[in-house]
Amino acid sequence: MDSAEERAPELRTLQQKVEYMVEKTFPGQKISGRFFADLVKERGGSLSHSYFSNILAGKVTQPSEDILKALGLGFGVDWRFFKEESEVVDDVVAGLQFLAMRRTGEISGVAGRGLDEDGLPPELLQFALSLLRESTGQTKDLPGAPGTATPGGSGK
Repeated sequence: MDSAEERAPELRTLQQKVEYMVEKTFPGQKISGRFFADLVKERGGSLSHSYFSNILAGKVTQPSEDILKALGLGFGVDWRFFKEESEVVDDVVAGLQFLAMRRTGEISGVAGRGLDEDGLPPELLQFALSLLRESTGQTKDLPGAPGTATPGGSGK
């Protein structure tokens, strides 16, 4: 048993994540940008072969959410895997704060219209939490939770 094989790889950049997924999804195969773009298209998404090649080359570091979703479709994984770590942490913290407020009765339920299988978008969850904090007079986050910035600034 090789301990280097057992250790999880460090996947910080988009390029590292995509290279890792290529290796795990298509082991031993050389995958072209065109092949991957066609695969994404077959699965209902859109991604140009040149854009995929630029991701693999490290030329693209901050793609749009639509591109991340296309990568998720192509690899058959949750698209959030490709988000920057800080964004994922913010999503998880917002979700945990929401669950804690639900457990304490500060939130009794949420109804959403037009939600997809991903549920509430993180931005909407953050907004809902900020409204709840304002209505209850709470000026800071839940105890033990890191600070959460409102996406896009103060909104004023």
